Amino acid sequence: MKNIFVKGPILPELIAKSIAGHSTKTNIGAHNIFLGQVRRDDIAGKFVAAIEYTTYEEMALQTMEEIREAIFAKYDLTCMHVYHSLGNVKAGEICLFVFCSSAHRKAAISACEELVERIKAELPIWGREIFEDDSYTWKENK
Repeated sequence: MKNIFVKGPILPELIAKSIAGHSTKTNIGAHNIFLGQVRRDDIAGKFVAAIEYTTYEEMALQTMEEIREAIFAKYDLTCMHVYHSLGNVKAGEICLFVFCSSAHRKAAISACEELVERIKAELPIWGREIFEDDSYTWKENK
């Protein structure tokens, strides 16, 4: 099982390294990338300053492996990378990086979209939205 978790925000260097690592794979014709970023939402007059992500890591990694296998079985992918933040991620920083590669764009696009939706719906990851005044609320995925 591959560890998908990154402590803190997902840095641009990690994203660039992941993309650059595919330049020698000449059977790939398309990449689709999703970047999830923490929003500075206004919730009842309070602004989100950060989200603190927690998880039940063993269960999340097992579930992610099952999702990964299902996506690979459904779509003709050559590669897939997923990174999700744990800990504190400030508004404006990246908290989720999903990268799907395929010989053709439709498979890469469809796989990436389904993968993001399944991650949000199925992984036991919780986000505590921390407001600028240090109060908080638990995030609900919509």
